[in-house]
Amino acid sequence: MFPVARPRRLRRTAAIRDMVRETTLDPADFVYPLFVRHGEGIRSEIASMPGNFHLSVDRLLEEAAAAREDGVRAVILFGIPDKKDERGSEAWDDEGAVQLAVHRLKEAFPELIVATDVCLCEYTSHGHCGVIADGVVVNDESIELLARTAVSHARAGADIVAPSDMMDGRVGAIRAGLAEAGFSEVTILSYAAKYASAFYGPFREAAESAPQFGDRRAYQMDPANADEALVEVGLDLEEGADIVMVKPALAYLDVIRRVKETYGVPLAAYNVSGEYSMLLAAAERGWIERERAILEVLTAIKRAGADIILTYHAREAARLLK
Repeated sequence: MFPVARPRRLRRTAAIRDMVRETTLDPADFVYPLFVRHGEGIRSEIASMPGNFHLSVDRLLEEAAAAREDGVRAVILFGIPDKKDERGSEAWDDEGAVQLAVHRLKEAFPELIVATDVCLCEYTSHGHCGVIADGVVVNDESIELLARTAVSHARAGADIVAPSDMMDGRVGAIRAGLAEAGFSEVTILSYAAKYASAFYGPFREAAESAPQFGDRRAYQMDPANADEALVEVGLDLEEGADIVMVKPALAYLDVIRRVKETYGVPLAAYNVSGEYSMLLAAAERGWIERERAILEVLTAIKRAGADIILTYHAREAARLLK
């Protein structure tokens, strides 16, 4: 074939490279995670996640406005309660930080897509994602509380509720709870294949949700398993999930690809806190080029098959794409 076949002809100029590019990032692909807590005037940087903050609702509105200016169209909220208890009761409190934030965000920016994390780990005194009995997270009692939490978020005005707990049957319970409460049109984005990953450390500092005993391997997935992810995704779709997610993203690009090829449904991937902080730490030391690395990572996640990317890089990446 040589010299007739010369693939370099299509790499010769930036304009030609743009014309034949197979995977294209857009700010509309991104969902921006935000951490909200009670109070006023709070904007406290999270040490392990530079550029991310604990925000009171008033400062959250400012951050959302700035993100919209950058081109970001969607946020997902994580709540930090003032008080925690064994059952995580602020999770479904209509005066909780997330519920107040959702209401204010939709009031100020009706076109902004507002998603909420539905889990108990931020709210429980023990840091696990459900109710504890005899030292074990019990499934069925937990999903009742998760459904109650999702309904409270929908009542506040959330467009999307996103259960992240990995309890069996929680999507079905949430779908039923939403329908019974008159919120059948609310979208469920299920953390369908969420792995027991080493890359969650900075998030657990940010959400103040580290387990006080044991770990989450009894309910989050084993990183060695990919076939199991297809089972989990299939179950969540049967129970009424509209969008499914693989979490984390970078160490599970093969899983993202398999889920997309198997089901062909809207697919999200979470570019998690450890992935974010690892990149920033290397860039700070001059070991990698920050801006190029951010776009390369996000392109890889989309190329693998993700339609939606939850990422702490959302604002910076959106500016880079302008």
